Amino acid sequence: MKGRTDIVLGVQWGDEGKGRVVDVLAAQAGVIVRYQGGANAGHTVVVDNEKYVFHLLPSGILYPGKTCVIGNGVVMDPETLFEELDGLAARGKKLARLVVSHGTHIVMPYHKLIDRLAEGERCEGTKIGTTGRGIGPCYADKYERIGIRAEDLVNPEILRDKLSRTLKIKNDILTKIYGAEPLDFAEIYAKAIKWGERLAPMLGESFLEIDRAACAGENILFEGAQATLLDVDYGTYPFVTSSSPCAGGACTGAGIGPSRIDRVIGVTKAYCTRVGEGPFPTEELGATGELLRSKGGEFGATTGRPRRCGWCDLVAVDYAVKVNGLDGIALTKLDVLDGFDEIKICTAYEIDGKIRGHFPSSCAELAKAKPVYETLPGWKSDISRCRRFEELPKEARDYVRFVEERVKTPILLIGVGVGREDTIERGI
Repeated sequence: MKGRTDIVLGVQWGDEGKGRVVDVLAAQAGVIVRYQGGANAGHTVVVDNEKYVFHLLPSGILYPGKTCVIGNGVVMDPETLFEELDGLAARGKKLARLVVSHGTHIVMPYHKLIDRLAEGERCEGTKIGTTGRGIGPCYADKYERIGIRAEDLVNPEILRDKLSRTLKIKNDILTKIYGAEPLDFAEIYAKAIKWGERLAPMLGESFLEIDRAACAGENILFEGAQATLLDVDYGTYPFVTSSSPCAGGACTGAGIGPSRIDRVIGVTKAYCTRVGEGPFPTEELGATGELLRSKGGEFGATTGRPRRCGWCDLVAVDYAVKVNGLDGIALTKLDVLDGFDEIKICTAYEIDGKIRGHFPSSCAELAKAKPVYETLPGWKSDISRCRRFEELPKEARDYVRFVEERVKTPILLIGVGVGREDTIERGI
């Protein structure tokens, strides 16, 4: 029997609740694969009223007996990975089997330092809003072909040779460009060898794990970090991440051909948030934005930074539908809109006096976009206990249908709370 292969990815600027959607779907999957990004991601899962925040571990890690894979497209900070594993062990959790692909690139100490120094040198208005976790510099080394991969950590001589050559370049950058102190080779090498000793039992090949599961008829689940509007090619460049969260990124980041993908599910909040710099047409800077932030608990899982908040932007959602070929949508945090008399939803932009219904590829144009809103009545009641679509107030059902009709994509799951059980399934 053929299993199903799903990709779950973000539709907005990240923080949509991908972790909880993956957690729900992982119950039926045999293999869960993280295919891009690094420890700059923060996926939150709530199980039995306990909160878990994963930065590198796939969100299915809490299912014993399953296999979780960190693919080639990820840049991995071993220290963060070990902290997450040790934290779960301290809580007495039985975990899925973890496989780290040999080709996964490693975030080194110089990546983090250069990341922070480079951001500090940028003028106001040109700052990216990086988390300072070394993600961008690590991806830069990957494409410069001087990166350190997971396989190198268990090959001491290869590691010594690659690290000595790369560290010379990095120390030149640190001392001559930023006026910082050089980093010590022996210290970094010793640390990397210890990483390799612990990683060795976890190393494997992502494409083999995926192929084995597919041949065995198991469901396979691909988990993206960040989101479509932060994609390095299709996001609001340059205010983007350094990898490809879009559906195509799953194929290259995990090692699977596009013909083997059965379904792509996009996750979007019932409103919209953004962390970091860059244009955000529906951002609410006043009381409404503050209310959404407080009710939604909108503070970054990785940095703790308050998220910028605003109304749902269907122009952006429609763009994500087209770029990713979405088959369905998971709509999260619908309960945060409880209590509003009216709810606005953006259906077009006004740019230079002209109404546009599609998302501009130019970041400069997006920065000039003014949202064109339609206003829907609120439901002013608590929906957190609803478990079937029919139990929602009419106004909430109308809101869901409005989104479906405008972006021509079915909503398969609705989140009405923070827990694994706080969901309404409509064909997921």
